[in-house]
Amino acid sequence: MFKKSLLACALLASLTACNQTSQQVNPPQTTQAISDFKTYSAETFFDTTDIQGNAFRPDAKKILVASDESGIFNLYEVDVKTGKRTQITDAADSTYPVGYFPSDPRILFTRDGGGNERFHLFVRDENGNVKDLTPGEKVRAGFVGFSEDNSAFFVLSNKRDERFMDLYRFDASTYESELIYKNDKNLNVQKMSETDRYLALVNAQGNKDSDLFLLDLHNPDAPLVEISNVEHEANFFASAFSKDDKYLYYSTDAHGEFSQSWRYEIATGKHTPYIVKNWDVRFLYFSDSNRYRVVGVNEDSSIKVTITDLKTGKDINLPKLPAGSINSVNFSDDEKLMTFYLNSDTSPNNLYVWQVGSDKVKQLTSTLSEKINTDHLVESTIARFNSFDGLEIPGVLYKPKLASSTNKVPALVFVHGGPGGQSMTGYSALTQHLVNQGYAIFAVNNRGSSGYGKTFFHLDDKRHGEDDLQDIVWSKKYLQQLDWVDADRIGIMGGSYGGYMTAAALAFEPEEFKLGINIFGVTNWVRTLESIPAWWEAYRKSLYDELGDPATDKERLHRISPLFHAKNITKPLMVVQGANDPRVLQVESDELVEAVRSNNVPVKYVLFEDEGHGFSKKENRIEASQAYLDFLKKHL
Repeated sequence: MFKKSLLACALLASLTACNQTSQQVNPPQTTQAISDFKTYSAETFFDTTDIQGNAFRPDAKKILVASDESGIFNLYEVDVKTGKRTQITDAADSTYPVGYFPSDPRILFTRDGGGNERFHLFVRDENGNVKDLTPGEKVRAGFVGFSEDNSAFFVLSNKRDERFMDLYRFDASTYESELIYKNDKNLNVQKMSETDRYLALVNAQGNKDSDLFLLDLHNPDAPLVEISNVEHEANFFASAFSKDDKYLYYSTDAHGEFSQSWRYEIATGKHTPYIVKNWDVRFLYFSDSNRYRVVGVNEDSSIKVTITDLKTGKDINLPKLPAGSINSVNFSDDEKLMTFYLNSDTSPNNLYVWQVGSDKVKQLTSTLSEKINTDHLVESTIARFNSFDGLEIPGVLYKPKLASSTNKVPALVFVHGGPGGQSMTGYSALTQHLVNQGYAIFAVNNRGSSGYGKTFFHLDDKRHGEDDLQDIVWSKKYLQQLDWVDADRIGIMGGSYGGYMTAAALAFEPEEFKLGINIFGVTNWVRTLESIPAWWEAYRKSLYDELGDPATDKERLHRISPLFHAKNITKPLMVVQGANDPRVLQVESDELVEAVRSNNVPVKYVLFEDEGHGFSKKENRIEASQAYLDFLKKHL
């Protein structure tokens, strides 16, 4: 396993949804209408198992994963030889793996309370006893990594001050902790070096500008060393340290439209370009010995992974695999085994293990419901159209199997989360369920989406509900030009920022879409920005740069908030909300529903008392997906 782990995306203070990391193995195949086509229920689609995590046990005989096969994410051990899964936790709240201890089978994992995103770090001993290492009602914590000698591990926690994530050292035997970095400068701790000596820290100056610093823990009173070495605005992000602490690898958009990977030599201060592509270098990390390098590039809404053997300087060629994209690459301690997931539009994540350098690769899971014929699922294409001002807008398009010029189908414009998120290729039970039922889906990457360069990303800064909304309207116009889409039956749906865009479309362009499905979307930007979770303090300036400061931009934020224009909504509306959501409070949905119902407009409200910003419990995902379908059948 990797010594200093990436913090789980669920623990990052960001409005942007986490995206899948993958490498395309084989190109997607064109789908064709089939004579024996069959539709499947929401229960069948969510009978599919969602699985994540792939840490090797120190002896490499087991792999630790989280699976929702019981209805909620719990921990399982997967036997490397047989693929047999053994459940080892049975919690009422979703539980996610961190990994094993380096020399024994103790396990670290994280869990929040009903989706409130206050993740705690837990340890499970060899006898199955569980201990919360970071207790406290308002505490949020994240694992960083083990020390070089494995006698300790490091944890970020806001227990001292809810706003700031400090760094603690935990004894690996007694679990006693000590504060080793007090984050009183409101910086974001991004990486710790392999020798436990250096911290890479980021100061978010805004959404266009972040500064990267190096702190020497051996000389904590010495000034921070600034790594961000350009005079103009640019974003910097720490990727990895070399095993000997000679280099810090970082990503930056300082030298072009896309994020590049650069290398900083700590002793000399020399900066060198390391990996430069015509797309964003999304991530870079190394195996424990630094022999293998894993790089992910965000190429046109798909993450392409390259694994390089730095001993030979050549990229690894994997054995023949089914069509799809690999993601979550990990190595055993001796680096003789490699585990990864394979995913495609028509196949959810499946876990594989490979004996490195051989032709022996084994599929350890089969996660798609046995009732589903993959020939009945749909592979996406990347479609593009010119928006109101001529700007080219990309999106991920799903065409139902039976759609044709003689069998026109209704369609949905789907808007991703964020702001600044991105719709990606890959399996989605929700998407495939609706497409299987005959609804086209166009997941649009409107201006302001990530993945298409920094200029494109910043085009919607403080223009939300305006230019980005027009991209969504023009995406509908694009769909109307397709001879297999019913031009008069097009709706809009999305979650978080996408939920906001749904409500905004119905309020500000009330005649464009036939209905809207708002999934925990912002309706009152003033309140949302005033009530952001305390632990997002380090990112407050970035959020305000993109959206506006409620203290100074209140008038504009009021103008673009659908709640204050709900009288304009005349089309059927569905709202779905988690009661424990810390990002978009339940009151956002409550008030919108009440306001639209007063217009005598059909409104369906689905509230989950045990969920937050996203639905982790399988029964709730089934209920939501079936509710979407019922609403669409009735109104579209």
